[in-house]
Amino acid sequence: MKRKSSFIVSILLVLSLILSACGGGGNNEAAGGNSENSGPKEGGTLIYARGADSISLDPINVTDGESTRVTTHIFETLFVYDDKLELQPKLAESYETSEDGLTWTIKLKKGIKFQDGTDFNADAVVFNWERWMDPANPYHQGDFPYYPFLYGGFKGDPKHKVEHVKALDESTVEFKLTEPTAPFISYLAIQMFGIASPEAIKKYGEKFGENPVGTGPFKFDSWNRNDKIVLKANENYSEEGKPYLDEVIFRVIPDNSSRLTALQSGEVDIIDGLNPDDADTIKANSQLSLVERPSFNIGYMVFNTQLAPFDNVKVRQAINMAIDKQEIVDAFYNGYAEVAKNPFPPGLWGYNNDIEDYKYDVKAAKKLLAEAGYPDGFKTELWAMSNPRPYMPQPLKVAEAIQADLKEIGIEAEIKTYEWATYLQKSGNGEHTMGLYGWTGVMADPDNFLYPNLSSTNTQKPASNRSFYVNEEFTSLLDQARVTFDQEERAKLYQQAQEIFHADAPWVTLAHTTPPLGLAGYVEGFKPHPMEKEDFTEVYLNK
Repeated sequence: MKRKSSFIVSILLVLSLILSACGGGGNNEAAGGNSENSGPKEGGTLIYARGADSISLDPINVTDGESTRVTTHIFETLFVYDDKLELQPKLAESYETSEDGLTWTIKLKKGIKFQDGTDFNADAVVFNWERWMDPANPYHQGDFPYYPFLYGGFKGDPKHKVEHVKALDESTVEFKLTEPTAPFISYLAIQMFGIASPEAIKKYGEKFGENPVGTGPFKFDSWNRNDKIVLKANENYSEEGKPYLDEVIFRVIPDNSSRLTALQSGEVDIIDGLNPDDADTIKANSQLSLVERPSFNIGYMVFNTQLAPFDNVKVRQAINMAIDKQEIVDAFYNGYAEVAKNPFPPGLWGYNNDIEDYKYDVKAAKKLLAEAGYPDGFKTELWAMSNPRPYMPQPLKVAEAIQADLKEIGIEAEIKTYEWATYLQKSGNGEHTMGLYGWTGVMADPDNFLYPNLSSTNTQKPASNRSFYVNEEFTSLLDQARVTFDQEERAKLYQQAQEIFHADAPWVTLAHTTPPLGLAGYVEGFKPHPMEKEDFTEVYLNK
C-alpha cells in the first residue's frame, strides 16, 4: 500500500506573510504590474546590486544567501516553495510515500534539458545524489555541508539515513530511507539540492562551482570575483516564452549608500541591504519603488560555548539581560524588524509564544555575572560581518550598540570584522568568541532553523552550529521531530526544544526583519520571496 501525498503543504505562515508583503511603501505597484502595457516586454538586462559576492556557484557546496541568490536562477530543485511558502513540484511531477514512511517514489517531468543540451532524467538525479552522499564518489569534491545535517552524515556513517537512490525507469526515482523522515519532500525543495548536469560535473570537476550548469531559466556566462556575475537567458528553458529578460547581472557594491546612489543614477535596477533610513529616500522618489521581503529570518549573536567564559550559562544569561534589544531595533531597523525571543520566526508553526524573553536589566545582569565568577567583567571579542545581511542591515552599528551595553556590566568587547567569505570560514572553524550571525529559512519547517544552527551533530568544523552548542536532550527532541509525521506532535517537540534553548542561552536573539529592497520604477513583475528565492522569469523592464 502506498499513500498519495498532496503537492501543496499548508503553512500557517501564509496569513502573516501576506500581511507583511502588503506592508511595502513607495510605488509598490511599479514592481507588480503594468496597467499601461498590453503585456510583458521581452529583452533587456536586469542589474541586481548586493553587498557581497557569492562564495561558490555549486549549490551543494554553499549555505550562504549570496551564493544561493544566484544559484537559484541556474539550478532547479525537484520541488520548490512558492512566494506563499507552499510546496510545489518543479522538476518533479508527483510523489508517493510507502505506509512505513521509508520509501519515496518520485515521478519526474519529461522533456527537460540541462543548459548544456543534455537530458534531465532519473539517471541524472541518481548521479547527483551519489555525488552528494558518497565521499568515495570521484565527484564528491567539497564539504557538502547541507547534506550531512539533513541525512545524518554521508554514506558509510552509522546514522546515514539514505539506504539507496535508484532509477526505476527514465522518469521515476526511488528513495529508500533507513528511518521515517517527516520533512523529506521539503528537503528536496532546498536550494542547495539543485540538480546539476552530470556531464558538466564530469567536465569541470573541482571547477564546477565556477562553471555551473543546471536546468534553470538563466545560464552562467561569466564571473569577475567581487565585481559581477553575468547570467544569460536559457533559450531552451522548459517554460515556453520564459524568461523575458535577456540577461541578469549580480553586481557587488559593498557600501550601502553607494548602492543607493547607483540605483538613483540608473546604474543598477534593484538593490538590497538598504540602510533602513534610505527606505524613506526611495519612498520619496517617484522614479523608484520600495518593496518589503516577507519576514522569514532571524538575526542573532552567538556565543562560542566551547570557550571560557561562554561555557558558563550564567555568563550567557547575564549578557542576554544586558543588551537592550528593543533600543537596537528602534535605532537601526527603522520599523523593518521586531525583537526576537526564539530561534525562528513567530509565524512558523511550532513557535513557543509562552516563553518570556530575557528582560533588559543591567542590575540583574551584573549580579548574575558576579555569581558566575566575573564581578569585574572581562575582556573579549565581538565579531561582526562587514557587509549588510537581510537579517542585519547595519551589522557594525549593531555591534557598537552591543559593545556599549556590555561595557555597562564590565565587559570590554573589541569589535573585529572580516569580509563575508572569510567571516563564514573563520566562524565555522570556531575562531570567534562572540559573533553576529543570522539565518534565512530555506524550508517552511522549524527543522531548518534549529537543526543546522543548534544541533550537537553540527559542531564538527567547519560547523554550521556556530555557537558550538551541545545539549543532547535538545538534539534528541529535534531527532524525534524528524521521525514524527503528525504536525501537532512535532510542534510540541519543537516547543520543548525552545524552552531548553531559552534556558541555555547559546545565542542572544536579536530581530526578525522584513528587509526593504529598492527598485527602479520600470522593473515589473518582481516579487520578493521570503526565502530570497526570487523568480526572475516573471520580471521584465518597462522602459
